[in-house]
Amino acid sequence: MLNLVYLIQRLFNVYEALILVWCVMSWFPMRPGGLADDIRGALGMLVEPYLAIFRRFIPPLGGIDFSPVVAILALGIIERVLFSLIL
Repeated sequence: MLNLVYLIQRLFNVYEALILVWCVMSWFPMRPGGLADDIRGALGMLVEPYLAIFRRFIPPLGGIDFSPVVAILALGIIERVLFSLIL
């Protein structure tokens, strides 16, 4: 049972890291067709559907998108609720 909890916790941590890496990569210009652009595109396919949920409710303010912050906070809440149900 603890192995399952550890695995789920690691998956949440990895997804949070993917969101953070995608955010940092979005701050820099990328050369179309370059390796970094391909990595950002692959991360976008993993991260964008989840962030789109929050973008519907939280529009960018002054050109700054706060949906990743709220998305990571929501992941933390979901993780805590899930663990309280499991344990």
